[in-house]
Amino acid sequence: MEARRLRAAELFKTGKSASQVARELGVSAQAACVWRRKWQEGGTKALRASPRLGRKPSLGPKELRALEKALRKGPKSQGYSTDLWTLARIAKLIHKLFGVRLSTTQTWRVMGQLGWSCQKPVRRAKERDEEEIARWVAQEWPRIKGGHCGPEPLSSSSTRVGSRNAPASDERGRPGAKRP
Repeated sequence: MEARRLRAAELFKTGKSASQVARELGVSAQAACVWRRKWQEGGTKALRASPRLGRKPSLGPKELRALEKALRKGPKSQGYSTDLWTLARIAKLIHKLFGVRLSTTQTWRVMGQLGWSCQKPVRRAKERDEEEIARWVAQEWPRIKGGHCGPEPLSSSSTRVGSRNAPASDERGRPGAKRP
């Protein structure tokens, strides 16, 4: 963005109007007008990016690299019994390594900066029998899923003869007769 503003300053120096600069740089006319006013008041220096406002980041690039290195070693290397990183564990690690206390929300943002995302491990029974599962899926599931055995689908309509919910009738469809 700063490069575009500096390019606008060069175009203003050549005498181009704000609308011409806006078209050439692909920005709104309003943005070009604001840039022209700033350029007229303070020159090219006024269009340079201002320093970052707000609080300085608690972890710099060097600390982020060190944190990622420690995270890649796994939680067991930090004395945890399971190989699962949680935000609370990562926050404790950050405090241990750098003396910086972060909330879980702040820790989540740091993980996002590192390109890490939430991962939930797959839970599987220790007694899992893959062969039995494959057999069940191949033989039992199609039988269960197969549905009804008749040539035409059953109806839930109470007015259709032969439906599940229709009153009992004789073979000619008269109400009141018992079904065979």
